[in-house]
Amino acid sequence: MKRREFLGLSVAGAVVALSPRARARAQAPVKEIRIGYQKTGVLVIARQQAILEKHFATKQISVKWIEFTSGPPLLEAMSTGSVDLGAVGDTPPIFAQAANANIVYVAGSPITNGQGILVPANSTIRSIADLKGKRIGFAKGTSAHNVLIATLEKAGLTYADITPVYLSPPDAGPAFANGSIEAWAIWDPYFAIGEKKQNGRILINAYEVAKTNSFYLANRDFANTNIQHTRDIIAGLAEAARWAEGNRDAVATALAAVTGVPLDVQTVAANRASFAIGPVTEPIIETQQAVADRFFKLGLIPKPIVVRDIVWRNTQT
Repeated sequence: MKRREFLGLSVAGAVVALSPRARARAQAPVKEIRIGYQKTGVLVIARQQAILEKHFATKQISVKWIEFTSGPPLLEAMSTGSVDLGAVGDTPPIFAQAANANIVYVAGSPITNGQGILVPANSTIRSIADLKGKRIGFAKGTSAHNVLIATLEKAGLTYADITPVYLSPPDAGPAFANGSIEAWAIWDPYFAIGEKKQNGRILINAYEVAKTNSFYLANRDFANTNIQHTRDIIAGLAEAARWAEGNRDAVATALAAVTGVPLDVQTVAANRASFAIGPVTEPIIETQQAVADRFFKLGLIPKPIVVRDIVWRNTQT
């Protein structure tokens, strides 16, 4: 997959259109469902337990899993029709909607922990105010981007007060370890990797500065053309989420087996994760709209957006 950046700042007027091939697929009987996932969360559990495969086998539909390192490239692939459904943090959908991406929110999940800002254990950075003038690594357009901005606001700092260093999580880890960046805004399991393997210290947890959510999104044409399939996927993921909430040790083992991330790291991530999946409610929409408004005010997206415009309304039978 070509990893060009979907969320560049020059997205004004970038209307994403489906290719004839993708549009034809949306109209044809579904033979394969493609799920985009990252190295954490319910999707990994669902894959490990083959929940979706078992359900869709009776319909002669296969399930293909496609791994991404962050939300922006996942939503790029989704918008162009290469991925049907996937999970990301709160910020990628904001940038994607501003770029007219062909996506819809189909479910939500509150994030109670598992992301924040790390500094080296021996760093002189002891408070948010100490971030002023520092090189901070994060992936642009991700939930870490929003956490960083909310954190700066809490201390009365602005985006101009820091030096942003845009790095994907796999690139940011070594940069953090070797001192190329002085702080790292990140989510699990990379957050836990930074703590357990790279001598990191938590400066602040995301829940201390802002409400955050993660989301399940789908290609708009796929969801609208395959309403029952989309509902069935959400139901299968909700089943995996319920199991995960009560079996965190097993979750850690499963995550380690599927992702290759060490068990001690995944244990930290699993024990502080929130797995619950539910509808995109009015409070969630309001929280997400505040994120969108924050990014527009800072000039990081080219136009104001209305989050509810892309909330899928076919979640109930």
